[in-house]
Amino acid sequence: MKMPWLNWRRIVVVAALLAAWEVSVKLSGVSPILVPPLESVIASLIGGIRDFTLISSTWATLKNLLIAMGIGLVIAVALNMLAFVSVWGREALQTLAAALNPLPAIALLPVAFLWFGASDTSLLFVLVNSVIWAMALNIFTGFSTVPTTLRYVGRIMGLKGLALFRHVYVPAALPYIYTGMKISWAFGWRTVIAAELVFGATASSTGGLGWRIFVDRFNLDSAGTFSGLLTIIIIGLLVEAGFQQVERRTIQKWGMAEKQTN
Repeated sequence: MKMPWLNWRRIVVVAALLAAWEVSVKLSGVSPILVPPLESVIASLIGGIRDFTLISSTWATLKNLLIAMGIGLVIAVALNMLAFVSVWGREALQTLAAALNPLPAIALLPVAFLWFGASDTSLLFVLVNSVIWAMALNIFTGFSTVPTTLRYVGRIMGLKGLALFRHVYVPAALPYIYTGMKISWAFGWRTVIAAELVFGATASSTGGLGWRIFVDRFNLDSAGTFSGLLTIIIIGLLVEAGFQQVERRTIQKWGMAEKQTN
């Protein structure tokens, strides 16, 4: 199976980083509590997978983020549909984005706790605010850059209202929608880990990945802490690879973006 996202340069970079980690720990003589050796981290990672605790913690975090992404996408599309049909809708979108987008999502946690208590609802409230604006603004930019010719062709073919929105605006703005999804994922992934790490904001029995890291650090389990961080990195790389595959099979294949050469 051909995997263009997994080229030899990336393998060399990852191998070099892991080798530098192991060599620096061995030569410096640093305490394992501060920086554990790589084999201890790998053992902790494998142990967490075997007893299912790492998998359940990771799933608790991913589940909340995926739900927030879905809610954010629905709201972003709804806001842009209002902006598409009304000047008031466009002004509302731009005003809300200007007011709420600069606001650090993590700063909303105290308000979320006040309104919803220490629950998944609080975390979702914060996550939706962290992911929605990148999607909404990128979708708005994409719709704003749809060529006038395409709009005229759509109207000549009898398209209007939602039909014009669906068949002309959405396909033409697909690269911007894709970029907005990537940025929103990055914002949301950092926010959910930080929220769990600082506040443990999850209602699941095992806690999320960030909460697991916090508990391991509190127990001076450095290998467990670093295995959690390594899990975050691995998931980030896998998601990036998934986005690249989607890009190659859609907007690059359809000639809407330049193909990248390895």
